[in-house]
Amino acid sequence: MGRLDGALAARAGHAVYDLGCGAGNITRILAERFPTAPVVGVDSSEAMLAKARTQTSDLRISFRTGDLASFRPDASPAILYSNAAYHWLENHLALFPDLVRLLPPGGQLAIQMPRNHQAPSHALMPVAAERGPWRERLAGVRGIAPVADPDRYWDALRPHCSALEIWETVYQQPLTGPNPVAEFTSGTGLRPYLDALAEPERTAFYKVYCELVGEAYPRRPDGTTLFPFRRLFIVATR
Repeated sequence: MGRLDGALAARAGHAVYDLGCGAGNITRILAERFPTAPVVGVDSSEAMLAKARTQTSDLRISFRTGDLASFRPDASPAILYSNAAYHWLENHLALFPDLVRLLPPGGQLAIQMPRNHQAPSHALMPVAAERGPWRERLAGVRGIAPVADPDRYWDALRPHCSALEIWETVYQQPLTGPNPVAEFTSGTGLRPYLDALAEPERTAFYKVYCELVGEAYPRRPDGTTLFPFRRLFIVATR
């Protein structure tokens, strides 16, 4: 967020958008970062938007329902921001040039996506899916769409940008608890597998997955489990 130009959001008639805003946590931070701009949170989940509205009192912030795959702004955007949302869309790479074209000259697109699909935490999901009577029920499950190598995003975006920054960071996340990596992924990448099963198979599948990731991410002597997590960052200026 520090790489975003605060002067952009001060343009009259322009707004800052939080795409895939969820409960609005980042939306409120964007409003603090850009104190004069209208800030609009967009999400496909009515439940998350309802939660966001109850937790937001700033009248500059609004929320609306929208599909990220077909997003079109109501007000001209100065900044399009998205934190950990577009990786759920299989064709997200093709969408990014269109998002840049929505911006005025100097406008910015800022995106963060997890790029951990090759890590054991994610690679072991289909392995666990094969190890039980739930095999057929999980055969058609599609997890999070893989995030491509950084150069793919560079090639797709560079022709449309006056400036482009792309980088990756691997965070060593210290986790605690009996099955910390499984607990972490159960709300993200593992969720489609869990949703496809009913009890008692859901719990049995989860136990198999816990055993696999427990071996891949052993607990440290101090009781902490280190979970390396790679994230991709893009800041594109039209």
